Amino acid sequence: MSSSLPFLWAQLALTATVILIAATYLAKNADIIAFKTGLGRSFVGVVLLATATSFPELGTGVSAVTLIGGADGADLAAGSVFGSNVFNLLIIGIIDLIWRKGSVLSSLGSTTRLTGLLSALIIFLGGSAVFFHGYFSFTTNLVVSPISILLIGFFIISLFLIYREQNQSEFNDEEDYSKENIYKASFLYAFSAIIVVIAAIWLAQTGDELADAMGWGKSFMGTQFLALSTSLPELAASIAAIRIRAPELAVTNLLGSNLFNMGFVLFIDDLAYSSSPLWIQTSQVHVITALIALLMSSTVLISMRKTIPINLGRFISIESIILISLYIVSSVLVFQIGGPH
Repeated sequence: MSSSLPFLWAQLALTATVILIAATYLAKNADIIAFKTGLGRSFVGVVLLATATSFPELGTGVSAVTLIGGADGADLAAGSVFGSNVFNLLIIGIIDLIWRKGSVLSSLGSTTRLTGLLSALIIFLGGSAVFFHGYFSFTTNLVVSPISILLIGFFIISLFLIYREQNQSEFNDEEDYSKENIYKASFLYAFSAIIVVIAAIWLAQTGDELADAMGWGKSFMGTQFLALSTSLPELAASIAAIRIRAPELAVTNLLGSNLFNMGFVLFIDDLAYSSSPLWIQTSQVHVITALIALLMSSTVLISMRKTIPINLGRFISIESIILISLYIVSSVLVFQIGGPH
């Protein structure tokens, strides 16, 4: 027997609150680990924080292709990833609005810029895979698409490149964690990550039930509602990072999540979807989502390179308006094409 709508909404609110609290500890202790190990905020943001906050997308994707299966399962898995990419880029626009020291993007270093470039490239590869498999079917006898292998290879190379570009100078005198214990920070990080992952998977399952109860289409449900649910850890962790004055940690968490989603999560989803390459069953609506994500990524990259900020008010930058506007455009297009039916 399915749960009532009020109960589902209450469950959604409860799990969201748990994620918000746990993500605060997650970001704080990731920052301590970055300081104590000398790895730098950008690298830790990509490897530790982005991995922890992106595991819900992995759990949701694998569940979709194994338990639901078919075209619906493939659409949910791909939609969750592509939608999460767009939502993560929206979060950058949101934290730019709440950052009170000018444009949050123009103050970031070379490691963050490299992460942004690599995340844009891997989104392009993923969007190309959806388009490619929509018109060519000679890979139907393969278990895993060659493009999935290309994506995981690109992801691994990206981690190496980001590691080489790491920069400890991201810290200043205000963030002195020299008296903190690395073992305590590591334990609290791991514990917080487990709580975030469990709560986020619970949230995604609740969101799935709620979206079905509301009668939303699978492509729209995956790209918008389910993606928003699984991206809540990124939102909470990034806002927590901004509160401790760690913009590099916040932005690389979001860009690194996109890298992890496209490179690792989609590869595992394709591997779990054993009947054929996942991409063959994926709706072409996700090409639109990928294009929007590329436009948003380009906005982020340009903003990180510009030296003179362009503001529409005291605290409103042009890039935040563009990112939020593009997200709205993406939502409307996906709803019209893959919405209720």
